[in-house]
Formats: sequence, structure tokens, C-alpha cells
Amino acid sequence: MQKNDSITLIGMPGAGKSTLGVQLAKTLAKQFVDTDLLIQQAVGMSLQQYLEENGYLALREQEQQVLLSANLTNAVVSTGGSAVYSEQGMARLQKLGPCIYLQVSFQTMQHRVTNASSRGLAVAEGTTLKDLYTERLPLYERWATHTVNCDEQSQAAILQKIEQLLLNSVG
Repeated sequence: MQKNDSITLIGMPGAGKSTLGVQLAKTLAKQFVDTDLLIQQAVGMSLQQYLEENGYLALREQEQQVLLSANLTNAVVSTGGSAVYSEQGMARLQKLGPCIYLQVSFQTMQHRVTNASSRGLAVAEGTTLKDLYTERLPLYERWATHTVNCDEQSQAAILQKIEQLLLNSVG
């Protein structure tokens, strides 16, 4: 990893991308970018409201536009869970630096995501959390430079694992 590289966090809803991203950015003295917040700023409403008015494919399109156009240099980037559907967006993120997959089991995701119906998940109507998990799992694995298991781990332990991975990949 180079000094000015960005670090992208990918993973299931509830994996801890935003929470850990803020802490990692502080530790590494990088800016923190949450692509969900950039989407909300671009569309002028919450993800859930945009989803209800425009559908999940429109939300994914907005996400791709943000991934392709936002200043993500020298940052810790927390992506929306559906970022991995954007081939172009993920290719750009990989060019900027490592993509770290925050891996959680289905049980952990289910326990953490108690607000699925109002969370703004970019999925077709009628899709269950289990469907989402099964569909996205191979996409996260495909785009991951590194994988960190986040089940039953403290935030401090996860951050330490990420920092160690980044130190070991300097070059």
C-alpha cells in the first residue's frame, strides 16, 4: 500500500463499514468518505425515500455515479452494501487502493440489521435478507483485496487486524 492510497471497506449491511471507517480514518490520518451520505446529498433525500420513489435500480445507478465521480483519493471509503454491483465503480476503487471485505455471517447480519424495511437497501421488492446475503457474498469475495472476519470481534480487534493487513501490504 502506498502512502496516498485509499482504503475501501465493502461488506454486508450491518458489517460495520461506517463505524469502523470513521475510526480507521482517524488512525491513518485520512479523510472519511461514506458513499451512502454522498448519494443522499446528491439526491436530496434519504436512501429509503429515494428507493421508494425511484426503485432499487435507480439507487444503484446513483451509487455508481458517486463511485465514479467523487473525490476518493487518500481516504477511507465506506461503501453502500450494493456498491459491488457496479463493475466500473469497484474497478475504480481497486485502482485507488485495497478493498477490505468486512465479513460477517448471515446470523450476525440478521442480528445487526433490525431496520431492513427502512434502511434503504438497494434490492428488489420481496428480497429477503437471506436472499441478499446469498446473492452478494460472491461479489464481496470477488472484489476483496483482503478479508477480515468481523463476527464476535471487538471494534478494536477488527481495526488492529486491518492495520496489520495494511502494514504487511506496504510496497
